[in-house]
Amino acid sequence: MTPVLIDGVTLHPEKQIFHPQGDVFHAIKSNSPGFVCFGEAYFSSTLFGETKGWKKHLRMTLNLLVPIGSVRFVCYDDRSDSPTFGVFSDVTIGVGNYQRLTVEPGIWVAFQGVGNENNLLLNVADMIHDPDEVERCELNEIIYAWNSGT
Repeated sequence: MTPVLIDGVTLHPEKQIFHPQGDVFHAIKSNSPGFVCFGEAYFSSTLFGETKGWKKHLRMTLNLLVPIGSVRFVCYDDRSDSPTFGVFSDVTIGVGNYQRLTVEPGIWVAFQGVGNENNLLLNVADMIHDPDEVERCELNEIIYAWNSGT
């Protein structure tokens, strides 16, 4: 089933090359859709069933990949001028569904580990981390039924 994506959230299939001595996972190229420029890249991990979020970057574009495990990303659009105002996107990516999730600035994001153990994600961001360009709120401040997927 194709997930509903809000305005400013896109999925991009990335190449996964299987090799008996270890696999190769492509991340992003300078001419890839969703690439703005390079600011920094960092890894974050989450254990099975753990949920991190909510964050809304005001200037940063996220390019999220999951080369180990599986992570569920939920995005929420609270931009009153957006055609998808009030809509959630619920997308799970990982080794079995290897894609890059691009999230433009102004969209709330939270994520949950759904792989069996430790799940690793990579963010290739278009700017260096700036604590003044991000808003945060507690998980229960944006109502979403994490257990049902709606």
